[in-house]
Amino acid sequence: MAEPPLKSVLQKPPGYRDPNFPAAQSGFRPPSRKPVLPPSFHQRKGKGRFCRVCCCSFCVFLSVLILLVVTGSMVFYFLFDPKFPGFHVQSIRMSRFNVTKKPDGTYLDAAMTTRLEVKNPNVKMTYYYGDTEFDVGVGEGGDETPAGTTVVTGFTMGKQSTTSLKVETKASNMLVADDVGSRLRTRHRSKTLAVNVEARTKVGLGVAGLKIGRVAVTVKCDGITMKQLDGGDMPKCVINMLKWLNIH
Repeated sequence: MAEPPLKSVLQKPPGYRDPNFPAAQSGFRPPSRKPVLPPSFHQRKGKGRFCRVCCCSFCVFLSVLILLVVTGSMVFYFLFDPKFPGFHVQSIRMSRFNVTKKPDGTYLDAAMTTRLEVKNPNVKMTYYYGDTEFDVGVGEGGDETPAGTTVVTGFTMGKQSTTSLKVETKASNMLVADDVGSRLRTRHRSKTLAVNVEARTKVGLGVAGLKIGRVAVTVKCDGITMKQLDGGDMPKCVINMLKWLNIH
């Protein structure tokens, strides 16, 4: 009796996995692959270290600079005992003040002379003033009306000295509202008309023969009345520096 023919056995290709034998049971695990990150995700240790060094150096430099400024300011204060200048209104003289009502409106014509007293109380410091621009107005609040502008030439104040500034201003044919003109006229007659003076200049210091750079300063003398001055009062003006520092 003849034997049945043998079936040919197919060879398994390399890497073939029998589905009946999972990889976990057979002990075979595929090698783990490390994820490839884009270059922007790689840490740059050198650059980070450099930034930290720069930040630390800047903080140290800033701290030393602040310490030097504070120390220098204290030494300057104890050596020279600096004091701010003082501004007072001495007098106001109105040589002309007319409020005229015309068919086309109410007009103000005024001419006045204002005198300011400036004091330098310092024993060891000199003040240098640049050209000073003055704006003068009359009235308060919504009634305030310009009464002229002028410029006073720069000047120097020695140690412990006093200077008187003569400020002459004029206003011609200044159109005002009818009710405002009426109130200005009434208050002028009763010597209760408020006069407002504003001065803008630059002030420098002279210390031990050295000149220190000038700083912009605004001086305001508001609400001054003739009755107040006739009573012997010399109102003190307010000095504004750096736009936020007010010195009374």
